[in-house]
Amino acid sequence: MGRRSFFFKDYVAHLVLIVCAFALAGVVFCYQMSSYALHAKQTELRTTVQSLAEQSKLLEGTDSDVIRQIYMLSIARVAKEDELTVLITDADGNIEMGAKPDGTTYTLPGYHISAEVVAEMHKNGSYASVGSLGVLSESSFYTVGTCVKDDNGDADLMIFVSTQDPNSAGVVRHSTQTLVLIMLVTLVVMLVISFMISQHVTRPLKTIAAAAKEFAGGNFDVRVPEDNRCYEIDELAVSFNNMARDLDQLEELTRGFISNVSHEFKTPIAAIQGSVKLLTSAPYGKLSEEKFQKYTRLISDETDRMASLSSNLLRLSRLENQSTAENPTVFSLDEQIRRCILLLENQWHARHIDLDIQLDRADYRGDEELVQQLWLNLLSNAIKFTGEGGNISVKLRRVVGGLRVEIADDGIGMSPETQQRIFEKFYQGDGSHSREGNGLGLSIVKRILDLHGGAIKYESAPGAGTTCTVTLPDR
Repeated sequence: MGRRSFFFKDYVAHLVLIVCAFALAGVVFCYQMSSYALHAKQTELRTTVQSLAEQSKLLEGTDSDVIRQIYMLSIARVAKEDELTVLITDADGNIEMGAKPDGTTYTLPGYHISAEVVAEMHKNGSYASVGSLGVLSESSFYTVGTCVKDDNGDADLMIFVSTQDPNSAGVVRHSTQTLVLIMLVTLVVMLVISFMISQHVTRPLKTIAAAAKEFAGGNFDVRVPEDNRCYEIDELAVSFNNMARDLDQLEELTRGFISNVSHEFKTPIAAIQGSVKLLTSAPYGKLSEEKFQKYTRLISDETDRMASLSSNLLRLSRLENQSTAENPTVFSLDEQIRRCILLLENQWHARHIDLDIQLDRADYRGDEELVQQLWLNLLSNAIKFTGEGGNISVKLRRVVGGLRVEIADDGIGMSPETQQRIFEKFYQGDGSHSREGNGLGLSIVKRILDLHGGAIKYESAPGAGTTCTVTLPDR
């Protein structure tokens, strides 16, 4: 079976529910109408049979044919007026007399009603059912009977009143026909309304599907309405727009990343190419030692720069593919920071920078290699942007919920714009130091902290130095 649209399934679901509801309502209505008609007719027949029972007391203690004839006439009149069949039997159920709906009377010698009916009459003193009593020609008769007892409380005779009641049957039939007509009209109206509702519900889904096709074709600017008056569809629309927005930003970042990488590699390659051309274009032995050293040093520096860039790109790529720190161990954080300071001694000693180191004893659980890279990057930045004879302070303190490390310098500081973009890949706020890095260091720092659940913030102003605060949670 082929795939069906959501609209088709929703419409069919509405159709099935409506038809089932109408069918159930019809069954209940017909049952209630039939029960009501039966109850109403049986109540009417009980009134009639009680009246005949009262009149039958005229026959007690007398064999007068006149009185018997009068009773027969009374039965005939009742039978004709109400279109009833009346049967009078003795205590054993043998039929003594009767009257037809047309008013004629008759006797049925040798006929008797069923033994089950007689037993119920003797037991309960009354009878009510739908049936023929074994002598009526139609099994659909409404029948009510009563037992007339003598002064000793014994059954004297039994009176049964029956009718086919075409009027009640007609009312039920007419009511059923009317109900069916109403249900058909209502069904058509409900199907039209259901069709409109289904279209209204599925229209936003069709819009989202069309937008998804455009999105798949590379149009990341497509958006869908978020106000559809349906919570679930609105949530879907919001999620779709968020996805489109994020992927659009990712596409822009990807283009920017490729452009930045190309630029970062292009600059050292151009420098190396130029130096090589100068070295190879000069006649052998004609190039001075000074120029030779200059060009070869330039080639070496640019090669180191490219190697550093490649290394940082690979490291950042690996970090972005991790969801958590891969090799957590417990290590001494204060000793690690001291070790990093010693590793960078050549840099801060060459600038005659004074260090103020205040490190509390603290152990930390994390990826030791990544955390060390974190301190190396931050300390290198502080040294790079601190002037000759400047000052750098490094403090480690235990705080509620974790550890806090502050690295402060009295260097050139940062503008508010630089602070907002400081963690972007390849961004370098100070162009005068662009050849000393590649703009990936703080991106790596941010990713390492994300993997450890940590945070970083900068407080700085141009010419007023910078304070970097790193918070590491207890793990």
